[in-house]
Amino acid sequence: MADPSSPTFVVIGAGLAGAKAAEALRAEGFDGRLVLLGSEPHRPYERPPLSKGYLLGGSDRSAVFVHPAEWYEKHQVELRLDVAAVGIDRGVHEVTTGHGDRLPYDKLLLATGASPRRLTVPGSDLGGVRCLRSLDDCDDLRAELGEGAKVVIVGAGWIGLETAAAARARGAEVTVLEQAQLPLLRVLGSRMAKVFADLHREHAVTLRCGVAVSAIEPAAADPMRVGAVRLADGTVIEADTVVVGIGVSPNDGLARACGLNCDNGILVDRHLVTSDDDILAVGDVANAYHPLLRRQLRVEHWATALYQPVVAAKTMLGEAATYERLPYFFSDQYELGMEYTGHVDPEVGDVRVVVRGDIPAREFIAFWVSDGRVLAAMNVNVWEVGDPIRELIRSGERVDTLRLGDPGIPLEHATAVL
Repeated sequence: MADPSSPTFVVIGAGLAGAKAAEALRAEGFDGRLVLLGSEPHRPYERPPLSKGYLLGGSDRSAVFVHPAEWYEKHQVELRLDVAAVGIDRGVHEVTTGHGDRLPYDKLLLATGASPRRLTVPGSDLGGVRCLRSLDDCDDLRAELGEGAKVVIVGAGWIGLETAAAARARGAEVTVLEQAQLPLLRVLGSRMAKVFADLHREHAVTLRCGVAVSAIEPAAADPMRVGAVRLADGTVIEADTVVVGIGVSPNDGLARACGLNCDNGILVDRHLVTSDDDILAVGDVANAYHPLLRRQLRVEHWATALYQPVVAAKTMLGEAATYERLPYFFSDQYELGMEYTGHVDPEVGDVRVVVRGDIPAREFIAFWVSDGRVLAAMNVNVWEVGDPIRELIRSGERVDTLRLGDPGIPLEHATAVL
């Protein structure tokens, strides 16, 4: 048992970020009381398998969990599931739960994540209209992705496209609807977005871009369940299941209610500390100052939830730790695997894409370059290049774009000769 005179640390949010924070606190030597609150009934799990291996049916359900069930008791972590935090009293350092408990804290970590945005058109509350965010969402969707099932996916972002790939692999007929002219256009730009559009069309996905949903219509045989999707131009697409993947919103309601500074998430500094020195935030909900990029940045990806908690734990224990890892995410779709490292500010207008490798064969690295410097890179079916890519971005050195695009020249030799 923890010494009752020791500090109490409370973590709100029992996802990957919250579980990794608990792990890091114990690894860093914290021996006080440690409470981990989770609003879901499941112990902490990772989300990437929900649109990849587990949705495909290729991995066991047990593989999604961060720790074995016995880990929490062994490490004296009070894991409270199905318990939502409903209030924070900063004056007296207490968290109120939906069960009416009041938990004291010396340090508080907010790992509350994000929630999927919902369609607001008529019929969006029909049965079979789903988002893919939780383990329960994934279990429900897995049961519907049978051979010949008609699946309509609204939104051609990463979640939408990964879901489309999983659905096609399981024999479903898939239509993807996207308001932009190409999938992932805002993230990748037209040249790289076309790579993913071509990929899905080659796998018999009906990809409709430049369209908007006006209504979800009920099935003739069951008025409580989806039967079709109507577009703004009047087109009607039959559907047994509709998956909505139009982005997420940070769960910063608790933070706003207790007066913490928020703007597109909870604002934190390079140490992941909020406007209250005793409260920190990590993961999808944290809009953190990045010292290398010199801007606030909220990153909704697995790597952030994995690595930020280590820095937060050290900060909670009095170390001046700084989070400065470059943004990173990955995706698997059919035979295409990719990693993306770095960040391109959408307001930067002079960005060009330099490609090393073979785009038609889908074996290449794409570099986003501005003012001669690499801002980000995406390696597609090319592996073990993460370290030189990160070094090119972090160094800020100007590159010779001809050398950068030449597969015969090592990446570490792509810098410009001045």
